[in-house]
Amino acid sequence: MSGQEIGPVLRLRGVGARLGERDVLRDIDLDVPVGTSLGIVGVNGVGKSTLLRILAGVLRPTTGHSYLADSSGVLRETSRTSSRERSRRLAYVPQEEVASTELLVGEMVALGRVPRTRPWARGGTQEREIVRAALDAVGLADRIDDPCDRLSGGERRRAVMARGLAQECPVMLLDEPTNHLDVAWQLRLLQTVADRAETLVATIHDLDLALRSFDRLAVLGRPQGSDPDTGPATVVAHGPPAEVLDAISVDLHFGVGSVQVTHPHLAQPHLLIHPRKDHSA
Repeated sequence: MSGQEIGPVLRLRGVGARLGERDVLRDIDLDVPVGTSLGIVGVNGVGKSTLLRILAGVLRPTTGHSYLADSSGVLRETSRTSSRERSRRLAYVPQEEVASTELLVGEMVALGRVPRTRPWARGGTQEREIVRAALDAVGLADRIDDPCDRLSGGERRRAVMARGLAQECPVMLLDEPTNHLDVAWQLRLLQTVADRAETLVATIHDLDLALRSFDRLAVLGRPQGSDPDTGPATVVAHGPPAEVLDAISVDLHFGVGSVQVTHPHLAQPHLLIHPRKDHSA
């Protein structure tokens, strides 16, 4: 990641979200400094995707406020920022979105250029090179003129990521970016995005990958005393990955045992997961 921590590019204050009859999120305060990578982790169904949608400005919080910094670093309420300006500042790639089968791969990725170009400027040599470079970053440059329906599931996911890269935004928000990808591409894709985005926020379910892929982690969970299955979630831990994913926190928030070990050759941490011990024994 590039840049210095000169201030937050994204901020949430007192944010809550209600979907239908259910309160999903409550009382969330979160700053994402410029130039950092933040991983959002938590159990299935806790509201990670909802939180990311609020950060991206595609969902308004039911309570509280969401802010996005403009090009001068001034925080402005996200709901008062035009969709075009948001699309120039941040690229958001949802979890389940797949490439349209009606488009060529290059056409689909070129949609990421819409916020940055005028209609008469689209399709030129420079724009095509940007699209090709984005596809090359995800290993699909040779598929630029193929129909999207000829891609495998994992390739379609990578093509959608290429569209996000083609936006050339300083902030990228990714919902479970490693879903449907094999291990080699999980590692390569996270590194590619980290190298290209100034600031990265991603939800991720693989705790070992989260431990070694981000500057900071935020754990989304239900506070003690609330309904463990349906109660609203909040940020229950936030900080350096090794601290956030210590054995006590992993046991408390994920219900499994764990131990952090150092790779014998790469000097990087890994998280080994095992069934939690029966504390009643």
